[in-house]
Amino acid sequence: MTAPPAARDLSAWLRLLEARHPTSIDLGLTRCGAVWRSLGAPRPAAQVVTVAGTNGKGSTVRWLCSALNSLGLSHAAYSSPHLRRFNERLSLFGEDVSDSDLVRAFEAVEAARGNISLTYFEFTTLACLWLMAAAAPDVALLEVGLGGRLDTVNLIDPDVAVITPVGLDHQAFLGTDREQIGAEKAGILRPGIPFISAEVQPPESVLQAAAELDCDLFRAGQDFRLQAEGERLRFHIAGASLWLARPPLAQGHQLANLAGALAAAYALTGRLPDADALDSSLAATRHPGRLQLVHEKPPCWVDVGHNPLAATAVADCLRAETQAPVKAVLAMYADKDALTVAQRLAPVVETFYCAGLEAPERGQSARALVERIQAPAMPEALACGSVTEALVMARREAAPGQGVLVFGSFQTAAEALHWFSQASAGDTG
Repeated sequence: MTAPPAARDLSAWLRLLEARHPTSIDLGLTRCGAVWRSLGAPRPAAQVVTVAGTNGKGSTVRWLCSALNSLGLSHAAYSSPHLRRFNERLSLFGEDVSDSDLVRAFEAVEAARGNISLTYFEFTTLACLWLMAAAAPDVALLEVGLGGRLDTVNLIDPDVAVITPVGLDHQAFLGTDREQIGAEKAGILRPGIPFISAEVQPPESVLQAAAELDCDLFRAGQDFRLQAEGERLRFHIAGASLWLARPPLAQGHQLANLAGALAAAYALTGRLPDADALDSSLAATRHPGRLQLVHEKPPCWVDVGHNPLAATAVADCLRAETQAPVKAVLAMYADKDALTVAQRLAPVVETFYCAGLEAPERGQSARALVERIQAPAMPEALACGSVTEALVMARREAAPGQGVLVFGSFQTAAEALHWFSQASAGDTG
């Protein structure tokens, strides 16, 4: 087995971990659990909130960080994957973890694992749990990477569990329908704990698991709700209510994510934040890659979505944002349901500019993606090479005032954000 880097070099560590295990996904808690116990079974905080679901996990975690800020509670948050830098995966007290801290944690996991082989995700998740425990925040927020029951995050018993909307994704690992996938997500539940169902109609398998474990269920639309009333929002839960200003991005599916986060904060603490403190904290919240408006003229949005559920949510939001159909840059992995995604986006898209993605086992060319999404009554689809080439073409061909959407994966969003970060205001027009 390859030896770890001699120098304290984060990039070298990450390259090693990407290549070391035979497969990138190897679900199960046996191997990672043994290493976790060798590390001393670190609990990342006195109180833990675990978030699972198909879509909205990352946004829910960010909204929940803001709610905890307004309640005066310190927090650490673990999410995956990242957009630009690995350090984004772990936030300690509101700041991305440093390279040196990550290397220190990797060395600790390396020393504890012995001859046990770990995937990139397992190894790095254990390192982040170790760092959280060392930092000792009031609350740790853990976003599940894949599924729930067999995800490394599920080594930790949560005090509150949140399940965001469940849709079809990763069927090769989680099951072929919402009920099977929901049962995997429900693996994060524990007996008697508060459980936030952020979906109005969750799969029956989720509700059944909650009932069998006697969880204290808070169900969206029944036990809590967030409603727009004029220019403000009103949150209701357990007989209490709170008025708040509408923060940036709080519309459509993001309202549901915000409601789930506020419900989780209430379930954890038994109280609602001060309205002024919450307004200030929410207004400062940023959601990189979540229908992120990265340029205004023409309007350009970047979204990490990669499944039909996300495509539906984005299409609904764009209907409210723009009158004209957008130019859409689409780049997806070969194992994703590209046709259904394109069909969900089609009502708000004039033209698809398809790009290729390079990735071991999952990559596909722009031409292959065009062939997959061609169907009767679909918008025109053009093969454009790379994400950058597709983005430049879409922007050049957009009519005055017409928007551009970039969609399809974290890698797609990262490549687009990199292009925007490199371009000057004059270059982007």
